[in-house]
Amino acid sequence: MNDNLIAIFIAITGAAVLLQAGLLAAMYLAMRKTSAKVETLSDDVKNKALPVIATAQTLLTDLKPKIEAITENVVEVTSTVRSQMQRVDATVNDVVDRARLQVIRTDEMVTRTLDKVEATSEIVQRTVVSPVRQFSGVIKGISAGVEFLIANQGRRNGGSRETRRPVQQDEMFI
Repeated sequence: MNDNLIAIFIAITGAAVLLQAGLLAAMYLAMRKTSAKVETLSDDVKNKALPVIATAQTLLTDLKPKIEAITENVVEVTSTVRSQMQRVDATVNDVVDRARLQVIRTDEMVTRTLDKVEATSEIVQRTVVSPVRQFSGVIKGISAGVEFLIANQGRRNGGSRETRRPVQQDEMFI
């Protein structure tokens, strides 16, 4: 029975070795196909991609100084614009401050002028209009007294005269 077991074991081992050899042969053939495809792909990359990469490298080498110059110009322009904006800001602030000061001065001047006009109006009222009214009142009183005397004298002398009535213009005079 031992001999039979050894023969079975040797047969199974032989079959496993044959199976392994078949798998290795299949792997070899698959690797060969893959290797051929990779070589084809490698040739395509060498023929197509490497010239593009070389052109890009040359282009980058040629453009590098120009890009650096552009970058430096942008930095200078930004600095100049920043300083100009600071100057404009300072100028605008100065103009606003001056305008505010002028508005304040104008307001004070208008206020003083209005105060003087009001004071002058009061002085004119006190020194001119009030005495004129008083003088007008005195003139009206004298006029009324003279009219009364004339009217009374006319009655004494014969009474033919009509009494004089005040004219509308006299009534309006103040």
